[in-house]
Amino acid sequence: MATREPEKIRAIDAEYLAGRRFSYQEDQAEIEDVDLLAATPGEDLNWLEDVELLEEDGMPAVFDRYSNSFLKIYFPIPAGQEDEIARKVLVKHLQSGSSYGIQLKEKHTKFPQPELGPWVDGSPTVGTDWHPPVLEGWEPPEGH
Repeated sequence: MATREPEKIRAIDAEYLAGRRFSYQEDQAEIEDVDLLAATPGEDLNWLEDVELLEEDGMPAVFDRYSNSFLKIYFPIPAGQEDEIARKVLVKHLQSGSSYGIQLKEKHTKFPQPELGPWVDGSPTVGTDWHPPVLEGWEPPEGH
């Protein structure tokens, strides 16, 4: 009997998790309306300052911490705008709810928070009724 080896994945990108590309990865015009100051909660921009243009598989990309994946950028990036473009693509990704990490929030969030994060005014609240998952048929060891 032959044993089939599982697929080995060295890097996970947002396209792999979603099973598709997003239009804002391919068209700079779709991120032009992103206002980074307006999209940033509170007065603290430190988290956004850490976002910079990176490279993944030879392509410009930005890292999405919510899903631990890279979001590749397929349009030409004007010189001097690399980090701004990366930040706008990431914010668009988060605001759209396309980030895999945000999609997991409804089921796995343990405390109340905006589903789409503080980047979207009026985002529905998730995490108000979290219960730990239960594995059917499993019983905790005696004494625990």
